[in-house]
Amino acid sequence: MNTTTRLERWILRLVDQEISTEVDQRIDELEINQNEFGFDSFGLSKDKIRSAMLLGHWMHRHYFRTEVYNAEHIPAQGRVFIVGNHSGQLPYDGAVVCASAFFDTPSPRLLRSMAERYIPTVPFVSYLLSRWGQTVGTPDNCRRLLGAEEAILVFPEGVQGITKPYSKRYQLQEFGNGFMRLALETNTPIVPVAIIGAEEQAPGAINIPKIAKWIDAPAFPIVPYPPFVPLIPLPVKYRIYFGRPMIFEGNHDDYDEVISEFTDQVKANIENMLHQGLQERTHVFW
Repeated sequence: MNTTTRLERWILRLVDQEISTEVDQRIDELEINQNEFGFDSFGLSKDKIRSAMLLGHWMHRHYFRTEVYNAEHIPAQGRVFIVGNHSGQLPYDGAVVCASAFFDTPSPRLLRSMAERYIPTVPFVSYLLSRWGQTVGTPDNCRRLLGAEEAILVFPEGVQGITKPYSKRYQLQEFGNGFMRLALETNTPIVPVAIIGAEEQAPGAINIPKIAKWIDAPAFPIVPYPPFVPLIPLPVKYRIYFGRPMIFEGNHDDYDEVISEFTDQVKANIENMLHQGLQERTHVFW
């Protein structure tokens, strides 16, 4: 029995048959350009994403009990960037957004996340992520996926967002311009998304750069509860707000100052949704 089959059997213990049937039905709706061996050019396998979506459903609906607003803003087809704030030490926020796009829309969208460059160095994880449709976030990879009319999940804050200390929660870090240049080049709409809850799922107390360097990771945070590393997030309540698609026109090779003006508009949209969501929230855990 291979690793993914063991994982799927373990996940099936968390979900009931009705959920399993829903996952199978939604996977059947996906159109994936697979070769004769059942993989696309990035290693995605329609058979393998079943375990990812079963786990995503459980995390999304039961563990984090996510409230989702305006998921209909995600286009049913065609290339699109889903651009959001990033936090929580480990990318559970990305998994929940992917689950929302798959389960909370009239037609399922499989988001292709742009992973950090160190991910392929992590044993087992790199294999699973490629089978589940995620890839290293290089401009070339992203351009190819957009050319295939895929939906791309991007966190422009990068590592700075996910590893920031708890004292800076919901303070957006600097956005990179890479996604905006590609959006202009490929005429791709941008759907901003604000994620509330991930900041509290694993509040970072301190970071130990020496250990991070030793394991070739961007950071090694310590959280104030056992096992003191952020492998197991707290069962906070997630709230996800999808904004209306934004279209930009301009020269993708323009000066950074010009591109940053467009990027700042997306950032401001996300900040506004975060502000609204935090005002409406009554408690971190419910």
